[in-house]
Amino acid sequence: MKKHFYISLLMAALTFSSQAQELVPITKTEVLSKVSENNNSIKISEQEFNVARAEYRQTNAVFLPNITASHTAMATTNPLMAFGSKLNQEILTSSDFNPAQLNNPSQIENYTTKFEIVQPLINLDGIYHRKAAKSKMEAMSLKTTRTQEYLVFEVEKAYMQLQLAYKAVDVLAKARDAANANLKLANNSFKQGYLQRADVLTVEVRVTEVQNQLYNAKSNVQNASNYLSFLMNDDAYVMYTPIDSLAVTKLTVENKIISENRSDIKAMQLASNAYESMNKADKLAFLPRLNAFGSYELYDDKVFQGDANGYLFGAQLTWDIFQGAKRFGKVEKSKAQFEKSKLEYQHYVSQSNLDLNKAKRAFLDAENKLKLTTLALEQSEESLRIRTNRFKEGLEKTSDLLLAETQFAQKQLEYYQTIFEYNYTQAYLQFLTKE
Repeated sequence: MKKHFYISLLMAALTFSSQAQELVPITKTEVLSKVSENNNSIKISEQEFNVARAEYRQTNAVFLPNITASHTAMATTNPLMAFGSKLNQEILTSSDFNPAQLNNPSQIENYTTKFEIVQPLINLDGIYHRKAAKSKMEAMSLKTTRTQEYLVFEVEKAYMQLQLAYKAVDVLAKARDAANANLKLANNSFKQGYLQRADVLTVEVRVTEVQNQLYNAKSNVQNASNYLSFLMNDDAYVMYTPIDSLAVTKLTVENKIISENRSDIKAMQLASNAYESMNKADKLAFLPRLNAFGSYELYDDKVFQGDANGYLFGAQLTWDIFQGAKRFGKVEKSKAQFEKSKLEYQHYVSQSNLDLNKAKRAFLDAENKLKLTTLALEQSEESLRIRTNRFKEGLEKTSDLLLAETQFAQKQLEYYQTIFEYNYTQAYLQFLTKE
């Protein structure tokens, strides 16, 4: 008896602790809104898109000029450099042509301010690198969209899990109340000599079992609440209570197919396009490049003066004829990556169709199971009602009543679990066939 007392005391303390925690009513719409604003997976996906967009913007260098400015200061006694510096500064005199002065010049200072521009004209491999970067950026945008779609589905599932957990608490709380009522009735019958002590102990064991199950159900409520907090990136981890109860929902699931416009499938197609562009870029790297260039220079023997100036412009055709086997290897590598991406795309679409077929069968199974569990629940409820009435009149065994109670609680839990599975498979089908 002392052992049962301590168990009851522990259960009461745990129940009080659970009830003392703040309960916050919440709707699925509120969860979706907070997840959209705060979820870290969405934020990470958005930053990945920002990285891809920045990489794409870097490829503007294929069309835009490269402009630099510099200021160089130097002092030299090198004959050639000294003569050239004077020439650039436009201070050369006839005495500077003296062979002795030419061969052994005095130290001269030179300050050069230079502005340079290089304008790409023909850079075919760079154009395809830009196309690859654009495809990658668009793929990352679609990946962000799919992440948001997945989290909508995940919220649907998590919210239903919270609803299911509360249903389990309700069922087991009623089962506990019924078990306590039966225990009271059994004690009265024992005192009157209608039951043996063993029958009373059997009922007490049933009460303890239901209390344990109820405690586990309340733990599941907290687990479901914590997962919602995680999805919403909320560190408070309060206990949530759903505004609406778990109920059967009916969505259109007939004739659902996998669309090639689904964001993740389209993203994989764009990734394959990026690999194709990279392969073309590696092939075009064998062709020459044409760039225009120009510079404007200011010279003086004092810093930041620039009394003398000059300019230079022209065009340069460069052709890397042979770089060992490096470029051949790059072409082979990018081609293999492109072929691999095509196979991965086909595999992903095939896997998605497989998942869709499995989900359709799971939905049909859940639909049939829902019909059976509904009928089984009605039958077990009626059986319990009959056995309870007979037990009160002393016409039913204690073990038969407890079995009927257990079966009714199990059928209730199975019924609500089936509703969850039915709604979940519909939501999963919607997620798989999203366009």
